[in-house]
Amino acid sequence: MLIRIHPENPQARQLTMVKECLDDGGIIAYPTDTIYGLGCSILHHEAVEKICAIKKVDPEKAQLSFICADLSDLSTYAKSIDNALYRILKKTLPGPYTFILPASKQVPKILQSKKKTIGLRIPNNKIALSIIETLGHPILSASFPGENVEDYTDPEIIYEHWSNQIDMVVDGGIGGIVPSTVIDCTTDEFVLLRQGLGVWEY
Repeated sequence: MLIRIHPENPQARQLTMVKECLDDGGIIAYPTDTIYGLGCSILHHEAVEKICAIKKVDPEKAQLSFICADLSDLSTYAKSIDNALYRILKKTLPGPYTFILPASKQVPKILQSKKKTIGLRIPNNKIALSIIETLGHPILSASFPGENVEDYTDPEIIYEHWSNQIDMVVDGGIGGIVPSTVIDCTTDEFVLLRQGLGVWEY
């Protein structure tokens, strides 16, 4: 299914349709403030495994991330956020960043790396945030497989190529081609793991 949602004023009816899909263990493609991503409810183990199969990665070895609605969610799913880190998170989020943080016990085990860490995002995108708010908990944030990011900017092309493997494509307009900037914050020295759209000056 291809469902169009207004990027500035997401419609409640369409958001409810997305929620029902995710509640049923469905997989969606959805817009963020960077590139379109693959997503599912973090509470559906089988859906997470299905996305890992699409990406051809082992769930136990993959560094999986998910999207939160706000900073209060971060404190639920991550631990050891001190004042200095919190100030950085508050300054940069919502925005095009993924922060690798120590996972709390609230994070489903399938989403934790062997190091007990998790990648967390709060994108500056009304559709993505509205989906989470409607669902009531975070959704997985995974990139499409392959190097041709340009293939994943147009939701109609995504639907054409992937409708046999995913349940819903959320059309929020043409997406970007640069992924998020990834920062490892599990030690006192924050480490830039991937330079993406977000500028990192810390």
